[in-house]
Amino acid sequence: MPDTPDIWTTLKVLTWTTGYLTEKGVENARREAEWLLCAATGLDRVGLYLNFDKPLSGDELATARALVSRRGRREPLQHILGTQEFDGLSFAVTPDVLIPRHDTETLVEQVLLRVPGARSILDIGTGSGCIAVSLAKRLPEAAVTAVDISPDALAVARHNAAQHGTAVEFLQGSLFQPVAGRSFDLIVSNPPYIPSTDLEGLQPEVRNFEPRLALDGGPDGLDAYRQIVADAPQHLTRGGWLLLEVGAGQATDVTVLLAESGFAATIVATDPAGIERVVGGRHGSD
Repeated sequence: MPDTPDIWTTLKVLTWTTGYLTEKGVENARREAEWLLCAATGLDRVGLYLNFDKPLSGDELATARALVSRRGRREPLQHILGTQEFDGLSFAVTPDVLIPRHDTETLVEQVLLRVPGARSILDIGTGSGCIAVSLAKRLPEAAVTAVDISPDALAVARHNAAQHGTAVEFLQGSLFQPVAGRSFDLIVSNPPYIPSTDLEGLQPEVRNFEPRLALDGGPDGLDAYRQIVADAPQHLTRGGWLLLEVGAGQATDVTVLLAESGFAATIVATDPAGIERVVGGRHGSD
């Protein structure tokens, strides 16, 4: 917003910010302007509307300018605010982790539907820890282990687990390497699945700010799935399940990988938008 001596009321800042973000190509500009102004003023959304005519203080205006400038550069709102809601919980997020998506809640839902009695769970590529922590909250009798190759991501995940009072075991390393010789009733993963050639076409928020390691799935987007599906049987109890989030249009290919590795009772589940989002299968027989 212009640095002028004008009186900037809550409504004036909100209106200007909405227009500015719209010009910068931000979707849902009005709602995001509200969130940014809430962060700058300490008000909630109801408070904003009850204080439309209230001028912002100098400090509030300076904070608002800084936050809006960051969002105008297409830095993700979640990085600016530092949190993202997932499965009814608030998770800290940083540029070191993939921002939790509500699509991924479908994976949590499928765990509760398919394997509610799992006593041991492995989350591969945990990132922010949103899946592992959510499952630890939902299935308190289960022992949850989460691995990630990035120590910085694990630091965020450990913080989130502590914030929600969950005793998740976090291990650093690639895929199954940190759990050599161990087996689990359930393995879950939301691996990188964007084909390498598609990365430059992603929204600036994703392309420029989220970790490439969590996005790049190789030439066809399936590199991580091939490795996970091939090695998972060695780490599943008999009758255990492997459940994977997949990108749009990948469900059939991943189902074939599961069948080729001997998984039975393969399933495909759609997210709220009707996109095939989760693929899974059972190892051996019950």
